[in-house]
Amino acid sequence: MSLYEATLIYDGDCRLCQASVDWLRLKLDIAAVPFQRANLERFGLTHEECAKEVIVHTTRATHRGAAAVAYLLRARGNRLASLVITASGPLGRAGYHWVATHRNSAPIKLLTRLLERQR
Repeated sequence: MSLYEATLIYDGDCRLCQASVDWLRLKLDIAAVPFQRANLERFGLTHEECAKEVIVHTTRATHRGAAAVAYLLRARGNRLASLVITASGPLGRAGYHWVATHRNSAPIKLLTRLLERQR
């Protein structure tokens, strides 16, 4: 599948983030750029916003955090996972926040290794 109108902006210094982008690209053709090298003004974004959460910018909307993850999973064909994140509302957002703020924890390191093996 191709998402030419979408741009994924992520933390290029985050191993989990890079592994996630690589995993997405196994089934999804999407422009992805680390925020550290992106022209953020083009998207109307700041460094601080992008350092806090993943962002998907499309011609129609900007998705952030858990909503961005749900959007990407749905586009990749992982509709059930997308639905769970979306339907869980605050719980999905809290889960995203926990992952984003605990990148060096054992569970997240394990998830990163599992994603890296999918390459």
